[in-house]
Amino acid sequence: MSELDSGLRIISAGATVEEIAAVTAVLQTALDELAAEQSVVAGPTVSAWERSQRPMRGTLTPGADAWRSF
Repeated sequence: MSELDSGLRIISAGATVEEIAAVTAVLQTALDELAAEQSVVAGPTVSAWERSQRPMRGTLTPGADAWRSF
């Protein structure tokens, strides 16, 4: 029985160091690919500051009926 730093636990009396390394490499690659997919799916994050920004209002033009058109 062998336990690695990552918390991966291999329960086999006959597992060689090479076999354990191969399994660990395959699992790490799969996890890296999943993490990359998740970052692409999630897309860029928008901060609360960016969400709260609104476009500037247009210029106010004084005159007859100007305040009715806003």
